[in-house]
Amino acid sequence: MVPFSSVFFRGVRWLCFGALATTLLSSDGFQAPASIPEIVFDASADFLKLPADIYLGEVAGVATNSRGQLFVYTRTGNPTIAVGNSRLFSHGGSRLFEFDRSGGFVREIGQGVYAFLVAHAVRVDPQDNIWIVDEGSNQVVKFNADGRVLMILGRKPEAVSIRVPSSNASAAPPGRGSAGAPGAGGAGDQFTRPSDVAFDSEGNIFVADGHGANARIAKFDRNGRFLLSWGSRGIETGQFNTPHSIAADAQGNVYVADQGNKRIQVFDGTGAFKSQITSVGVPLAVCVGGGAHQYLYSSHAGDQYGMDDAAIYKLELDGRVVGKFGSAGKQLKQFGLVNAIDCRTENNLYVGELTNWRVQKLTLHPSQPR
Repeated sequence: MVPFSSVFFRGVRWLCFGALATTLLSSDGFQAPASIPEIVFDASADFLKLPADIYLGEVAGVATNSRGQLFVYTRTGNPTIAVGNSRLFSHGGSRLFEFDRSGGFVREIGQGVYAFLVAHAVRVDPQDNIWIVDEGSNQVVKFNADGRVLMILGRKPEAVSIRVPSSNASAAPPGRGSAGAPGAGGAGDQFTRPSDVAFDSEGNIFVADGHGANARIAKFDRNGRFLLSWGSRGIETGQFNTPHSIAADAQGNVYVADQGNKRIQVFDGTGAFKSQITSVGVPLAVCVGGGAHQYLYSSHAGDQYGMDDAAIYKLELDGRVVGKFGSAGKQLKQFGLVNAIDCRTENNLYVGELTNWRVQKLTLHPSQPR
């Protein structure tokens, strides 16, 4: 007869093992490594050569074009007037700068543009058009390479009523956020504090619309015609709690940094849920790299000020973690709320930081032992 104590402790051991295994497995079956490799990297934060009378504020967006020119969308100027607990928005609160590949200042784009209020993202599409996302004006603006406005999505709030989704609007297709559901938004480009934009190989446009009342992804064709949207506020798959950043891969899959739910959700181009990644902390910015072998990069925000914990993760597109690098702080190679990552080339990154008011240029050395 086996002693009771032996059976009891054996049972406890198996229960603990089962709990550990459950913890290590994400919802799509990916097993997180016991220890994530630290990637060796170098950093520079003084390579941008700004004119004497121009300064960076919070760097909300950073992106490069095919020629290596760098675009920085920064929160600077005086966009608001405080009246009690309210803010009155004006224009000119954010600025878009262009630098050459060596960091030399080239020009300012869109100075005084009506949409520039509170910068949130800048992206460059495959045709080298420059797109900004402004959460203060609720607008996404497309510039050509010469800096001329080509397209506007969304409309800046005014002191008048704006259209809202009809209470009897028809339901969205199965698997999408139903019209009228909390955070589902209305059909079209009536954004509430949008956060990012991405593009697929067919030129379709995806807008993450989710810092305000909405919690959805809106899809438009290359001409700006609304096609569909998916998502609503919640914790289930296909729902979001602040879709903060978005990226697309060469196959048309869409990666959404679901910040409040501490995960990256992956969808196909129609909004059908495919998988989720829960092993990268609190994702703030995501980027899918170029080249034949694409990697996914994700910044971990840590606490709301980015000082409790911070890192950037490098992943395979299936969610397997390759490694991570960086920590929270104010010094070189440390991060303060990385709101933007440019990863056009695999091991040469640019990151935009909100709390440190800077762009860091990173060079990764993944083959070097730490």
